Amino acid sequence: MTLRWPLLKFKLYLLIPAVILLFVFTGCKPRISLSGATIPADAKTISVALFANNTTLGPPTLSQRFSEKMRDVVSQQTNLALIKSNADLQFDGFISEYNVAPVAIQSGDQAGLNRLTISVNVKYINKLDEKQNFDQTFTRFADFKATESISAKEAELITEINRQLTEDIFNRAFNNW
Repeated sequence: MTLRWPLLKFKLYLLIPAVILLFVFTGCKPRISLSGATIPADAKTISVALFANNTTLGPPTLSQRFSEKMRDVVSQQTNLALIKSNADLQFDGFISEYNVAPVAIQSGDQAGLNRLTISVNVKYINKLDEKQNFDQTFTRFADFKATESISAKEAELITEINRQLTEDIFNRAFNNW
């Protein structure tokens, strides 16, 4: 009988803190994803609309590539169900700028580097907390050697810029950056 009491007492000392921790961590309002983002606890769904290409110079696939990258980011970094529309959290917008310009002028007015700049206007709607809503333009760029043609580097540059843009948008929506 003397052996059972210390063993039972030991089990209670482990069980009580475990139950308390369980209630504390499951009862908190903000939910944290694996990416460190703060996702509203009541949010169950998210939608990413097709971002229209409102530029004159952008390639025809620009809209689709950006929208798919944004969908990939939110589905990989949150556990929310990705639906087509009317979600708890919504991303919508358009690509507003696609521009190639020289940035490093060398002797003889020759460009040493060119810069591809892409801007995206994003409207984020949080139906659960309207204070988190925003309508903001995000801009990123990538430089490439002037000796290389844009058509040869375009796919690679767009992939990198889309990665940066979607990271910025995700951080603004879920990390308040």
